[in-house]
Amino acid sequence: MKGALWIILCCVCVACSKYDGVPEKYHALLDEALVKADSNRGELAWALKQASPEMKEGVAFLIAYMPKRDLLSMKGKFLLNNVELAYKARNRFEWAKSVPDSIFLNEVLPYACLNEERDDWRSGFYNRFTPYVENCKTLKEAIWAVNKHIRDEVKVDYNTNREKPDQNPSESMRQGMASCSGLSILLTDAFRAVGIPSRIAGTPNWHDDRGNHNWCEVWIDGEWYFTEYYPNELNRSWFLADAGKADPGDRGHAIFASSFKPTGESFPLVWDENITYVPAWNVTQRYLDIYKKVADKQLSDGNHVTMRVMMFKNARCSQNSEDRIATNIDIFCGPDQIGGGRTAAPTQDMNDVLEFIVEKDKEYTLKYWDDEGKGYEKKVKVKNDPVEVKLYEKKQ
Repeated sequence: MKGALWIILCCVCVACSKYDGVPEKYHALLDEALVKADSNRGELAWALKQASPEMKEGVAFLIAYMPKRDLLSMKGKFLLNNVELAYKARNRFEWAKSVPDSIFLNEVLPYACLNEERDDWRSGFYNRFTPYVENCKTLKEAIWAVNKHIRDEVKVDYNTNREKPDQNPSESMRQGMASCSGLSILLTDAFRAVGIPSRIAGTPNWHDDRGNHNWCEVWIDGEWYFTEYYPNELNRSWFLADAGKADPGDRGHAIFASSFKPTGESFPLVWDENITYVPAWNVTQRYLDIYKKVADKQLSDGNHVTMRVMMFKNARCSQNSEDRIATNIDIFCGPDQIGGGRTAAPTQDMNDVLEFIVEKDKEYTLKYWDDEGKGYEKKVKVKNDPVEVKLYEKKQ
């Protein structure tokens, strides 16, 4: 009896010491992950063993939830370096220390945002952006400091000539150009490098089928806010009206926010729909609520009116439904884009009209294209009353 008890105690001790210092909730997940890692198991186990007591959970979290592609290929030194730098930032800045463990693990610690090629961005970005946030007193101040300076630091701009949509920071900085997704990865990684919780958000297609868009979200005191690479006030951007028309029940027209830990849902990657290993949350309702609050405030403040935009074949054909033309419209106030949309097609209801909320006593520029891709502009001065704008198709 004593011999059997001794064997049981030995087995318990071995089981407990296998992941010494790692919270028990990760043990089964680590067992499964290390089996999937196959011949790369040693690299991951080494990183887990070498991690300091403070960082054990961080390494365990990443191994437990990383996609199989990383389990099979990630080097232990890369993984450990990423974790050490993330904790370094957390311990350096007071506002970073206040971030809850669950947010830190999922939205600061991860080494990647989506499916981009894995890149050792953290050390370079930590050194680049620490001087900007060193004296910040709050997360909001730190967010603005990074957002304000990132373009001048990395010298990358939006450009459709970029090599691919899902570029990592090194790829984008080498070219000096990136897609909206590449810019969002740059900004999210810069935020994370100095301890700011951030993730990618986006839609696979706007409500009017104008295409996809991705941007960033940041966490402040229990709430998520959106921002973009080219800075603006939090929760304010040209796309807010589009986001306010998203459909939470339609995956093709909903809004998602990325996660590292599995959620039961995947982030829609329009450049490769076969990739399903990037977890995501459906956050559409939050954007619907934000837009409604902003729109209601604007329409009741006495300083805004509606601008309704329609496009027709020509000036003679502008009364009937079948005379309408569907085209993409971007609206600018000075150099700043404030919105976009698509005019109604012949088959849509005549009451279905592209509408913008605009500020009074300002001039706006509508940019649009004909069916051959030629671009046009129309200036519209807004005074005190709602405006109805009729555009006409032009051909070369």
